[in-house]
Amino acid sequence: MGKKETLFVQVPQGLKFDANGLIPAVVQDAENGEVLMVGYMNREAVERTVSSGRVTFWSRSRQKFWVKGETSGFVQHVKGLYVDCDQDCLLVKVEQVGAACHEGYRTCFFRRVSADGEQLEVVAEPLVNPY
Repeated sequence: MGKKETLFVQVPQGLKFDANGLIPAVVQDAENGEVLMVGYMNREAVERTVSSGRVTFWSRSRQKFWVKGETSGFVQHVKGLYVDCDQDCLLVKVEQVGAACHEGYRTCFFRRVSADGEQLEVVAEPLVNPY
């Protein structure tokens, strides 16, 4: 088997993690710019993302790593990794395969706040039924 290619050599220096050791990661479709989801990474999750080319998060609720698409098959292949001006947030541009949202939608941002601010309007159709 040939050597696996990776996009990055190492984790960016100077990242600022919060008091819990986490940094938010905004995930964006590399092709059309659509924001797909937001997750959190600790240093090791960033390292795993960098070395594997697959987006890896730290689950705050389950207290463990999870690779996007590990169980659903809807993976995120990293196409670019960016750091904001304060170095306290990541932007991960990906090739999204299937739904990004655990509720079956292409993006987790499938609800819009109504003009009166009273309701949430569903503005997309689910790609799959996750239940």
